[in-house]
Amino acid sequence: MGIYGILRTLSLHTVIKTFKKDFKFIDTVKNLLITQFFNGVTPFASGGQPAQIYFLKTQGVDLPTATSIVIQNFAVYQIVLIIYGLFAIIVNYFFDFFPNISLLKGFIILGFTINSLVMLSLLFISYAKKTDKYIVEKFINFLYKIKLVKHRLRTINKVNLKLDKFHESAISIRKNRKAFFKCFLYNFFAFIFLYSLPFIIILSTGNFNLISFITSFVACAFVMIIGAFVPIPGGSGGLEFAFSKFYGEYLGGPILATSLLIWRFITYYLGMIIGAIAMSLNKRR
Repeated sequence: MGIYGILRTLSLHTVIKTFKKDFKFIDTVKNLLITQFFNGVTPFASGGQPAQIYFLKTQGVDLPTATSIVIQNFAVYQIVLIIYGLFAIIVNYFFDFFPNISLLKGFIILGFTINSLVMLSLLFISYAKKTDKYIVEKFINFLYKIKLVKHRLRTINKVNLKLDKFHESAISIRKNRKAFFKCFLYNFFAFIFLYSLPFIIILSTGNFNLISFITSFVACAFVMIIGAFVPIPGGSGGLEFAFSKFYGEYLGGPILATSLLIWRFITYYLGMIIGAIAMSLNKRR
């Protein structure tokens, strides 16, 4: 899990360095740790990205660029998540590791579809400049009608300038193929460590023949896909249910319960605890 965190930090740092060459690695570490906390306490992990943008701004990155950095980094993360999800679906199609849980197979397809739509939406927002401006203008006009915006044209012009900066940043990242490729590789290997974790935990109980590495890897990929659309902070309930069902095909009661508790603590609660400590130690407000 530590290696996963380091690789995810390197991914974010690579994107940040595209715009701010003097950005310190330790600041990226703080940023990601604090993001973990906000991901953990909000539904759909929706608070992580806004928090990330805010802390980038406090670290000297202007708001449009910070927004672009976070969206591009998250888009690459989603691309890799979908690749591994597709890999798991294809492998399970041929080997059918979990024949007794047909209900969850529908959730897998749903989760895969939702994550694919999220990725496409991020890419659309990044590059559909005219559409973005059209939507923003309509929204500001609506706010003007209900008296929440006083100077309509001034506000539209101000927001359009920020959108121009945002799209320039997005295009800059896209053109920097070396940075994009590095970001992709960091995430690609990060997921290998993340999805290997349940297998390592099961081995640590002293049981070496209960489940194969590839079966555990596919099971973890399915669990994470299903957990992505559970509307509770940390996917609580949904992740535990999916884990117990997929791994319950191979593990007995005590080993399953122990593995689930250790896995959940390492992947969720530990990140929140460290993130809360990092936030409390951070001098900036």
